[in-house]
Amino acid sequence: MITAIGNPVYDYIKTQKIDTRERVLSGCSTNAALALCRLGSEVHLVGAIGDDFKDDFTKKLAEAHIGHTIIPSKSSGGFSLIYYDDFGNRTLDLLGRAEPIGVLHPDMYRASEAILIAPILGEVSLEEIGIIRDNFPGFYFCDPQGLLRNADESGRIYHEKVAGIENALARFTVVKPNELEAKVLTGIDCRQDPYRAARMIKSWGPEIVIVTLAELGSVIFDGNVLIDIPPYAVDLLDATGAGDTYMAGFTFEYLRTGDLRRAGCFASCVSSIMIEQVGPDFVMAESEVRRRQQTLLAKTDFKVAVPAAST
Repeated sequence: MITAIGNPVYDYIKTQKIDTRERVLSGCSTNAALALCRLGSEVHLVGAIGDDFKDDFTKKLAEAHIGHTIIPSKSSGGFSLIYYDDFGNRTLDLLGRAEPIGVLHPDMYRASEAILIAPILGEVSLEEIGIIRDNFPGFYFCDPQGLLRNADESGRIYHEKVAGIENALARFTVVKPNELEAKVLTGIDCRQDPYRAARMIKSWGPEIVIVTLAELGSVIFDGNVLIDIPPYAVDLLDATGAGDTYMAGFTFEYLRTGDLRRAGCFASCVSSIMIEQVGPDFVMAESEVRRRQQTLLAKTDFKVAVPAAST
């Protein structure tokens, strides 16, 4: 079983091509859990949600055969995501904020094959990250987006590096920031040099660092080798959930093969399928992911198109 920890959200999403018009289920942990279950993994999701969306949430999880632990909340979390280009750049405004997850009993996750820490807005504390690691020696993955976000008085989301984040990230098997999050963490522009950012985060102590770069692909570093992972080109419809499902795909394949390049290419292909669709009812077949993965694995000379790749 894989345990995903982080609050679900109900978002309003508008891109260059679609407008959901109403709030739809999303969230880092939720999207990862949905992708994993469609790939055939047993998944348990832990997060806080309010009565306003609880019935819809539990219905969708039941349909997907995802186990869940719901933390009571006065209201559900959610964002307004307005994409203003085709590269995933967007405004992000708060529609609601659910309760923190708090301290979990170790029996809830101790038997897991992997744990994904995937908060959306500070609901998993740095202290709880350490407590979980103290009780769980296995594969431990962090998407740090929700550890770096806060909201101002108007509800606009901003990013900041919080005290103690280096020590918290050191506890993980894998840390996967996107280019914005990596810049917040390191101060390095990853469109110029994602390798240096990956090396810096690796120096804090995690076993593996992945920096995702949207349409440019991604970079993986384990302390020995830097691996450039190609993107799988698609007609992008909605970039929401791209990083969440990358996390799911990497976890799925790495647990089975232990091969960083195979896992990275698989993750890239899982993400490519997600961004061709909108919302939680996306279709995800392992056979199609495998077909796309073979295309990427054949690109043995691929380098991400950043200035540092040519130096």
